[in-house]
Amino acid sequence: MIATAAVDNLEYQPDPRSLAEKAYQLLVQKITQLEFAPGLPLGEKSLIEELGIGRTPIREALQRLAVEGLVVHLTNRGMFVSEVNGTSAQHIYEFRSLIESQAARLAATRANDKEIQDLVNLHRQLVQATEDDDIDRYVDCDRQFYSVLAGAAQNTYLAEVIPRIFNLHLRLWFVISERVGGWHDVARAHEEMTQSVAEAISRRDPDEAELAIKIYVHRRHQDIREFL
Repeated sequence: MIATAAVDNLEYQPDPRSLAEKAYQLLVQKITQLEFAPGLPLGEKSLIEELGIGRTPIREALQRLAVEGLVVHLTNRGMFVSEVNGTSAQHIYEFRSLIESQAARLAATRANDKEIQDLVNLHRQLVQATEDDDIDRYVDCDRQFYSVLAGAAQNTYLAEVIPRIFNLHLRLWFVISERVGGWHDVARAHEEMTQSVAEAISRRDPDEAELAIKIYVHRRHQDIREFL
């Protein structure tokens, strides 16, 4: 009876890992969609108040974002949203051109039927999200598209690194969208690429799959060079 009473009186303790993930997801959304602008200081006290999450999960989320490159720690000054500049954008797009195009090339020869169908379906969902003006669903489908592509390449290192850099190029995507006055036109150009990639992989055509990624990344790089 005593043991039962003790258990009954225990207060619910939320899983700190899930809180850290929640803090991470919220910060990713605010940073990539430019609600938290480049260079913004990320004080723990203000984040605790805004996100309604405790200090430890927020610290874990910030450390994770620092590893990804969305957040920087400046000695004796604290955490800040990383800046967006021409050099960092160039490095991101050079990396994407090399890595993502190689993943598409490998996927064209290694993807199984389910992965191919997933890519086709995710492209369709991207189109529908644009028509529905649902940016959150669009981003989620886009993230899944790259994750499936990375997995279909059947290369452990590609599968790890492509999702890791996704948030960096997503923020650049929003920078371009903001400068041109909205995300829909930018989204449609992206959908042309996802369609070309999915179709090339369906035909088992590695050259076309690789080329579709390279052309798209080059165009996005040209776009952002006009603004940075």
